[in-house]
Amino acid sequence: MANPLSADALVSALRAEGVTVVEHSGWRTHNRNHKGSWGPVNGVIIHHTVTSGTSNSVSLCFNGHSALPGPLCHGVIAKDGTVHLVGNGRANHAGSGDGDVLKAVVAEKALPAPNENDTDGNVHFYGFECVNLGDGKDPWPAVQLEAMVRASAALCRAHGWSAGSVIGHKEWTDKKIDPRGFAMSDFRIRVASRLGTGPSGSTGSGNSGNSGTAKPSYQPFPGDAWFRKNPRSAIVTAMGKRLVAVGCSEYASGPGPQWTDADRRSYARWQRKLGYTGTAADGWPGAKSWAALKVPYSS
Repeated sequence: MANPLSADALVSALRAEGVTVVEHSGWRTHNRNHKGSWGPVNGVIIHHTVTSGTSNSVSLCFNGHSALPGPLCHGVIAKDGTVHLVGNGRANHAGSGDGDVLKAVVAEKALPAPNENDTDGNVHFYGFECVNLGDGKDPWPAVQLEAMVRASAALCRAHGWSAGSVIGHKEWTDKKIDPRGFAMSDFRIRVASRLGTGPSGSTGSGNSGNSGTAKPSYQPFPGDAWFRKNPRSAIVTAMGKRLVAVGCSEYASGPGPQWTDADRRSYARWQRKLGYTGTAADGWPGAKSWAALKVPYSS
């Protein structure tokens, strides 16, 4: 929970993350604040525009239409990776969604499937509309996806949020399908990895990196949902080795790359070692306990 960034702070955060920013004329005072609250803010929602072309998409998101006045988001992310800022304040992008999803975002826990629309998301979320037809065929250029990751990470970094604060519109309400064409779970892993570095690719220690590919010392938290999908990854092996090193092993053999119940039991021991009890020590990794474990960076 946080106060929204000022216009200057938003621009600074995006540019510090290496994002190319274009400020649409009038965006700094363009909002729907007269229709309801803006803030406290809790996260970021990613959308696709169902349009093509930068100019048309930016114009639509700034002006809106007769049934839904603009701004329709805070920033439009073009195919070339440029972020066009079109609104500052409450925007008509999230609409009504599931209050249980908002609670999960605030707690940075695994998202429940949305099944009701009882909460005004325009109060609580920044929104990025990303230029794509949303038909499952229109490609997502690498430069565009990277800008989406960096823009999301910029807001998370500014507010001290983890990647769990970034969701898709389809994760907010069962009335939407966007963004279509990539998995939000994978997107959050990329945001988490980005948050393991400083702005513009420097390491988290504040030392300047030579490029945007600088790697963090420790593995960023992949997110609650990632573990619940029973992943097979070098990250799981690295985690297991750290659990063994800190005296929390429940392994009969291994650890290995496949997430198993032995990993969960071992992690539960680690949580209890940190002082967690009850459901907070259920063996599913959380952002704080993960950071304390200091899992070496692997991918």
